[in-house]
Amino acid sequence: MLWPLRALSCKSFREVSAPRLYPYYASFVSLTLVLATVVGCGSQNLAAPEPTSGDPVFVGAGDIADCETSGDEATAELIANIDGTVFTLGDNAYPQGSEANFADCYEPTWGREKHRTKPVPGNNDYVEAGAAGYFDYFGNAAGDPAKGYYSYDLGQWHVVALNSNCEKVGGCIATSAQFRWLEDDLAANEYKDCTLAYFHHPLFSSGGIHGNTPEMKPIWEALYVAGADVILSAHEHNYQRFAPQDPSGTWDSEQGIREFVVGTGGGKGHYKIESPIENTEVYNDDTYGVLKLTLHPSGYDWQFVPVEGEAFADSGSDWCH
Repeated sequence: MLWPLRALSCKSFREVSAPRLYPYYASFVSLTLVLATVVGCGSQNLAAPEPTSGDPVFVGAGDIADCETSGDEATAELIANIDGTVFTLGDNAYPQGSEANFADCYEPTWGREKHRTKPVPGNNDYVEAGAAGYFDYFGNAAGDPAKGYYSYDLGQWHVVALNSNCEKVGGCIATSAQFRWLEDDLAANEYKDCTLAYFHHPLFSSGGIHGNTPEMKPIWEALYVAGADVILSAHEHNYQRFAPQDPSGTWDSEQGIREFVVGTGGGKGHYKIESPIENTEVYNDDTYGVLKLTLHPSGYDWQFVPVEGEAFADSGSDWCH
């Protein structure tokens, strides 16, 4: 397997894909080094780290189950054929995350993988008071019902599941219980090289309906200071991949966090993207699918897997900080 090459110090040559034909690989590396030098880019970290056998897979999406559509059935088929830990990014069962919505809409589709699912709640899951349907359905896997945030490890990665329904858990500001918990959790993470966080509302979004969620900036700041690598969100019913950036939205090749918006689980149609914001690298607003991450000890691969019959796809690799 040939991994993508990296030239980390310049936006123009931040990601360069290796050629398919191995005989030309050495020449391509030389050319990449020349280009990086010409434009003032550094050449460190040019080749991605080697994968190891048994690296964990993390796969999922948000905005998922709706009894009035068939998109969730199609994405559930994808999940069923991908081994690993399943994540959900909120708005798990439409229209209001009720016990009936989970039983009738989520359980027959994504519910088949409930035993390996690590969820977070969305705003629709909170239409019912206290997100009772969500917490009753997922039980201990969803964490404390008064919080809805928790963390765990996958291989050499530390994974943090957060609750972006800030007003439901005492806020997301620097004095809030969730923020203080997050700081303590990240500080205690001494033995994992890579960090991933996921929650429903994206700080950055090229839109469709909602756009950016400024309330999540303090959470981003805590993750940025701690050197987190990847953030996953949903809320917008489309797919977006951003370049690594800081909490102010400035491109940052050294410590920036790469955000994915993956509101493609199958529920409630698609949200059109009219004007992509700065640092948007790839987006799609007409395809259901799931994001598959392979978590290597010092880096990761991403792959957007579309439902059957759709052509859009996105893939790549990157290092952890």
